[in-house]
Amino acid sequence: MSRTQQILDFAAADHVMPDSARAAAMYFLGDTLAGGAAGAASDEAQSMLTAVQAWGTGDEARLLGSTSCLPATSAAWFNAFAIHCLEWDAVHEPAVVHALSVVTGALLASADRLDGCDPDAFLTALAVGVDIASGMGIAATGAMQFFRPATAGLIGAALAVARLEGIAEQNFPDILGLAYSQAAGTMQAHVEASIALPLQIANAARSAITAVDLVRAGMNGPHDPLEGPFGYFKLFEPGDLARYTDDLGKSWLIENVSTKPFPSGRASHGILGAIDIMLRDGCLNGADVVAVDIAAPPLIHRLVGRPYKTDMTPGYARLCLPFLVPLMLRDHIIDPRCFTPQEFTNPALQNLGQKVTVRIDDNPDHNALAPQRLSLLLADGSTVNREIAGNLGSPESPMSEAQTQSKRDLARGLASSNADPRIFDHPLAYATEPK
Repeated sequence: MSRTQQILDFAAADHVMPDSARAAAMYFLGDTLAGGAAGAASDEAQSMLTAVQAWGTGDEARLLGSTSCLPATSAAWFNAFAIHCLEWDAVHEPAVVHALSVVTGALLASADRLDGCDPDAFLTALAVGVDIASGMGIAATGAMQFFRPATAGLIGAALAVARLEGIAEQNFPDILGLAYSQAAGTMQAHVEASIALPLQIANAARSAITAVDLVRAGMNGPHDPLEGPFGYFKLFEPGDLARYTDDLGKSWLIENVSTKPFPSGRASHGILGAIDIMLRDGCLNGADVVAVDIAAPPLIHRLVGRPYKTDMTPGYARLCLPFLVPLMLRDHIIDPRCFTPQEFTNPALQNLGQKVTVRIDDNPDHNALAPQRLSLLLADGSTVNREIAGNLGSPESPMSEAQTQSKRDLARGLASSNADPRIFDHPLAYATEPK
């Protein structure tokens, strides 16, 4: 049996999730919907909404955080954009895949056009999609060139939608092939901190729905899209599917996903989390810090080591440690409402931001987010040093109930007043009971 066939069999299998996996799916659904509702109210999402509405009208599926409805493909697009646009969405760190974003965005639209679905069926489809999307990242053996959260996310999302909508198992190869045929999105958007980054996530969610619809209409797709001579691991990035499939089904990867406590790139969270702990413990006064030195793996430097700019966009700021560190030291929180031109030109933030240095250490792993070393120079000439082994919100360092509630409260405050309260209070009911 090919490794691709193993994935297809897993996608269609009659799973009974263990309690731990079901609990993880519940937790991350709530986390994803809360962050997505906040993202839906952002200026970026509201600007995109006009374009999405121009694609066509319909009431097939709800828009997350809104009272509006659109065709399922358009709703999936908007949902996924909203989930990722604030950089607050969960990530499988070893895979470097925001595994919930595309999968959840597509499944919400799918469940709506089914006029609701069984809660356990939804959670299982979510966990299956997250597993496959994360597995594609685990299989990768090189640094990202294409934007893996979109390309791998599309593969997981399409098979998750097929499962939820009861597509016959013999059609899964065509759905996988047609999903792959639509895969796109490169790291250039990340390098430039372009709004195209969440657009790539959005396009992937729409393509997941489209792949299912095309197969339902009788279309077929290539049947060796992952391992073939022009398949995913030949064209998108090098990889070895055995790294995923050898352990496929032995555990659920959704249990290994990390929550993002701060609305910023995950690569910033090791440093921000360490500063947050020092501020909360009272062993650091943010006003005393005059310079910051960070030694980190290449991926940290590549993703969030970009220089401070007074004319940056919110998307750039979310991926800029030299801005995020001074903001955390000043406010003890990362609030998206501070990503404004007025704050970017704030002399105090700018002065310290220009003294934040992010250096590449000797870690040979292109996908590593840790360890990192943080050194804070204080006004009296002394230094505070911290070794950072992992990120807050990871399975090894989970957020407390209080920290989780703090995130949900901030997200609720950012969301539209028209947002369905079930997003925050009963997320599974929101996802599976559209009326």
